Amino acid sequence: MKNNFILMLSFLFAINTFSQTVFTTVNPAQKTKTKPTYAQYDFTLAFKGNPNAGETNEYTNDKESWFLPDGLGAKMGCGLHYHKWVALGIHTGINWEWTNKLVVVPVFANFKLSPKIGDETRIVLQTGIGKAVALGRGGLSGDYKKISLGLQNDDALFFIEISQYDFRINDQKNSGDISLGLSVIQF
Repeated sequence: MKNNFILMLSFLFAINTFSQTVFTTVNPAQKTKTKPTYAQYDFTLAFKGNPNAGETNEYTNDKESWFLPDGLGAKMGCGLHYHKWVALGIHTGINWEWTNKLVVVPVFANFKLSPKIGDETRIVLQTGIGKAVALGRGGLSGDYKKISLGLQNDDALFFIEISQYDFRINDQKNSGDISLGLSVIQF
């Protein structure tokens, strides 16, 4: 599995290097054109349901919130796009789940649709599928799936994401989270 992970990272680096060298040459007579490549950086905050939701806190006399923070994540990826409308890329990152005491490294293919809904606003649907490895847990690995929906303005994207890891952890069949996130996208 370690060799597959190194192979995927090498492939990601090769795509990024290839796309920067091949697609950045522009004829001086042409006006500025967007490159057919993109780079994306995601930052997420995961949430879980609060078992004490709606109850009154005896110390503050406030009602408990419905959700509690449960992790952080950072991902990056690169790939090809067509007029910022459809994109396909290779992404990787790291997710830290506090409740399960789990640090996961997913490597996945990311497919993105982002049609315009305004002059500078797009609605973005992203799906990802690949493999995930839990760090410090021996050979714990499995499939990784994610889907996200968000709004993009210029090169910033705000989204909600659902992700799932298909491996057994803490007597659960699988693990996953619901996250709010921010992406910075460079075209």
